[in-house]
Amino acid sequence: MKDFSKLSERQRNILRYMEKYMSENGFPPTIRQIGEATGINSTSVVNYNLNKLVQAGYLSRSSHVARGLRLTQPVPGGDGKKSGRMAVQAAYNSVQVPLYGNIYASEPVPVPEDIYPEDQVEVPPALLGGVDPSEAYALRVKGDSMVDAMIREGDVVILRSQQTANNGDMVAVWLEDRSETTLKYFFKEGSRIRLQPAHPHMQPIYVDPATCRVRGKVLSIIRQV
Repeated sequence: MKDFSKLSERQRNILRYMEKYMSENGFPPTIRQIGEATGINSTSVVNYNLNKLVQAGYLSRSSHVARGLRLTQPVPGGDGKKSGRMAVQAAYNSVQVPLYGNIYASEPVPVPEDIYPEDQVEVPPALLGGVDPSEAYALRVKGDSMVDAMIREGDVVILRSQQTANNGDMVAVWLEDRSETTLKYFFKEGSRIRLQPAHPHMQPIYVDPATCRVRGKVLSIIRQV
């Protein structure tokens, strides 16, 4: 193994960031996240330095899985050394689901009905709860009406695409008569539907079932750090 002090400062920064990220999240960061955290604008430069760290014996890397990076040694002066063990987990076999932009955890907000994926999100299979990845998609949360459900602005919610919901389900709904969308708890009450926020100062929204289209049920939440 190459002496840590003989690595470039850029490579040492990459290792420090990776150990911190993996200690907090339990899985490796993406190449883009590594670049943003260490001030490297080019993903090819990040990739070059990761390969150098593999050669130096600090990383192992698999080209067959997403986020296929793993620390093989504690980083000197990093979290792993402080705790007396490596505070990371092995890379997981993640799956990708399409990210369809924003969903508003606030008052319903007009959006185009026909939208297309803007990106892909890597998700641990455990967050899908057994749902086939082809049935899942992601939305980025805007607004704070679901704050008491531990959903903050900027989080990403993973949903199963479905058109029905049970009382108490957290769902993305399309309000057809308004061409608006929102993220709320779903309750069917007699001849109307109550869309309930999880915020102490926000009132429920009541809508006609004929105009309320369930688009997906929330399976899990990814906190953006």
